Amino acid sequence: MKASSRLAALAVVAGLALSGCAVIRDQQSAGAYIDDAAISTSLKAKYVESKTVSAGSVQIETLNGVVQLSGFVKSAAEKAEAERIARETKGVKEVKNNLQIRP
Repeated sequence: MKASSRLAALAVVAGLALSGCAVIRDQQSAGAYIDDAAISTSLKAKYVESKTVSAGSVQIETLNGVVQLSGFVKSAAEKAEAERIARETKGVKEVKNNLQIRP
């Protein structure tokens, strides 16, 4: 590898290391993005395990620990259970329940 190539590679690595908290999405740090993805994944797994909540009908968006639920459910009980599970999930700061009850 030429010295100029090594220097360029080193500059890229240094830039990435220094920008470890760089903004990725909507003023969200890399760490917060990973945390939000973990919350969404954990919540989806809990919905799959639930006998009340239809995991395929509920969409989950997480941003900075705030979970937004959307989609359609069959009953008020399913809507309430989806919210309860979300609120009890580690890392969740707030839940916005926009689930609609399908008649």
